[in-house]
Amino acid sequence: MTARAPARGYAWTLLALLVLAQICYPLTGGVTRARLTVATVVLGYLLSVGHALATRGPRAAAALVAVATGGGFAIEALGVATGFPFGSYDYSGQLGPKLAGVPLIIPLAWTWMAWPAWLAATRITGGSSGRWRWPGRIVLATVGLATWDLFLDPQMVAEGHWVWRDATPALPGLPGIPVSNYLGWLLFAVLMMTALRPLAGSTVATTGTGDHPMYALYLWTYGSSVLAHAVFLDLPASAVWGAAGMAVVAVPLAVALLRARRTRDRDTGSPRSPVDVAA
Repeated sequence: MTARAPARGYAWTLLALLVLAQICYPLTGGVTRARLTVATVVLGYLLSVGHALATRGPRAAAALVAVATGGGFAIEALGVATGFPFGSYDYSGQLGPKLAGVPLIIPLAWTWMAWPAWLAATRITGGSSGRWRWPGRIVLATVGLATWDLFLDPQMVAEGHWVWRDATPALPGLPGIPVSNYLGWLLFAVLMMTALRPLAGSTVATTGTGDHPMYALYLWTYGSSVLAHAVFLDLPASAVWGAAGMAVVAVPLAVALLRARRTRDRDTGSPRSPVDVAA
């Protein structure tokens, strides 16, 4: 999909603001850091939903909001009330107003990363055979979203934004977070990614020049999270787990983009963007 100049400017501007906010995050603390967390999520949400609207139209944007925002709130409310599917946990009051025990920014975070994860998976599987394309795309998009939590949960638990009532069994080096949390992310992510395509329509089955901000968002999230956890946040174990998990999507995406650029430069001698990749 291509994007008009105002849409491209919107996406790159919001991405730049999001990057700036995340750079400032480890330099702050307390209430300021919590507010910066909220601001970052809101920026990410506006970026992803706005990009879906600008490049795919109202149906795709509405589907993304329904599946990721609406579904994300529903699964979080269920989790807070029953402990399924993530385990028993409670949110603090540091992330703003709540509804049914869930801070309103939490489903926005699901949406923020669901869209670039979907587009990354679509870009990677664009040239695969029809038989394996959709299962592979759903698997990659699911992993691309769910493994982000290997960074997110340790960081947010360390900040006191939520707490687990029973955090066993836990992954090695990640105390305070039960394995059931990551399994719950996988479960909801696969349901979300499976529903997105039929609800959003055929426009989400292709990628193109207008999607570069979303690729940059995904790769930035990966690289900056590894650096922040390893160096600035004193969370080396989550840096290792997250680096290994998100690499399943981030590395093939980076390789695919580099290969496309080299092929384009070799064949045309021009820095023009590649044509759309059909699903």
